[in-house]
Amino acid sequence: MIAADTSALSSYFKGERNRETDLLDDAFRAGALVVPPVVVTELLSDPLPRKEMLETVGEFIQLTVVDGYWNRAGKARRLLTQKRLKAKTADALIAQSCIDHDVALITRDTDFRHFAKHCGLKLA
Repeated sequence: MIAADTSALSSYFKGERNRETDLLDDAFRAGALVVPPVVVTELLSDPLPRKEMLETVGEFIQLTVVDGYWNRAGKARRLLTQKRLKAKTADALIAQSCIDHDVALITRDTDFRHFAKHCGLKLA
């Protein structure tokens, strides 16, 4: 299994070619893609969604929320903000989903590097 965030999936559905979209191609072919629930919310919030994305997002396997998730996500975000690092709430929720399920994250968002360095997130 490998997870993807909104930035990587948006790039993919726009038809862009980059390292992350290549990883997504591999994940789709292998049937190995999973997404944190917050990513589904972000994708469906797009005011100008691509038709292919809307047709596909409902088929994504979503990571489950496990006991203590909200507390761990809040503590991880607090840790980073105490270090004066950027840590958006949605990013903390995405990172914690991946940490809880021990899956790497495909992302184009460099803010996740803080969660990797200090909280145990694996980046693809």
